[in-house]
Amino acid sequence: MRSPAIVPVIAAFILTAAACGSSGSTSAEPRATRTITPVAGCGAAAWTDPADLKPDRKPARCEKGMPAAKPLPRKTKITVASSTGSAEFVAPVKLGIANGEFANENLEVEFKQLGVADSIPLLAKGELDAIWSAPEAAFFNGLNQRFELRWVLGNFSSDPASKSGLWARVPQGTAPGAVKFTADTQVGTLIGKGSVIMYPMREVLRKHGADLKKVRFTSLGGPSDVVTALENGGVGAAWVVDPAWKQLEGKSGLAFLGGQPRGEPLGGMIYGPSMLRTDPDAGVAFVRALVRIYNTYFNGDYKKNDALVKQLASALGLDPEILRAVPSSQWDWEIRKGTSDRLQQAYVEGGALGRVVPESQAVDRTLYAEAVGHKP
Repeated sequence: MRSPAIVPVIAAFILTAAACGSSGSTSAEPRATRTITPVAGCGAAAWTDPADLKPDRKPARCEKGMPAAKPLPRKTKITVASSTGSAEFVAPVKLGIANGEFANENLEVEFKQLGVADSIPLLAKGELDAIWSAPEAAFFNGLNQRFELRWVLGNFSSDPASKSGLWARVPQGTAPGAVKFTADTQVGTLIGKGSVIMYPMREVLRKHGADLKKVRFTSLGGPSDVVTALENGGVGAAWVVDPAWKQLEGKSGLAFLGGQPRGEPLGGMIYGPSMLRTDPDAGVAFVRALVRIYNTYFNGDYKKNDALVKQLASALGLDPEILRAVPSSQWDWEIRKGTSDRLQQAYVEGGALGRVVPESQAVDRTLYAEAVGHKP
């Protein structure tokens, strides 16, 4: 496995595809069938039916510390990129590096900070091995460019107590459920119409008689700018992330309307050809380590563990109190059936994607199935 120097990449051709679409399909043939055998500590609870969309579904789990490491015969260096090194969603990767979980698989993991749009071409060329992010519009536009990419591992869904999501200014005397959106309503976002938040945003807007085409989106600089814009009326609504929403909770004239669908991870690990085809043993080993990390460190209300919170804060370079300010996420390595379809529907409606691809060309569950010993 390689880890060459990362050079600046201009991914305008991917973004252009959002407007015009593509008549092509992904170039990759199905991966070679691999033998799946039972894995100690990972029984029936280590797999759930992907079609089970119940919000209270318990995530798949193995025993703590399982699946056990199966070190590769030689040390293998892999390079994984993410848009940030400090947000809580990247915690499994950073903690895995710090605690030697990847080293136990004989993997040397190099972490790069790089945006998704720039990462996709590098991933497709094998100059990156994986992206810890989400299947944003750039991912699907890459598939339309015949790039060999797959979403192979889920990450998390929000705790029911979390209020990360769409917040709106509420006229005095108006209940949150009665909030109306018009063509003049400005909605603030951090990333834009190509982000995975477009899917949950679309669902919340629908409940209020609107859609992604019937509001005006405006880009805001950061979480603090979102809070300020909502408080001073600069926008009528905005998607507010953890832990910024804590600054809005309980304030008059502001209401939380809804967030990420419960029990449905919207991000995780994306692989390119180097992990899917060139060295699938390393691809499974990396997934196996992450599944073990979920089972060991991120099971249940993990933020009640002060020692773990301090570890996470150290790995992420954050104040422990920032992590404690919001509820524990529900970490879930599985990918729900239809999530990639729902994401693409939102991208198309928002104008960030021209052509959709079937789930079979976007999602590969076989790596985590092998890691936990499940025969589909």
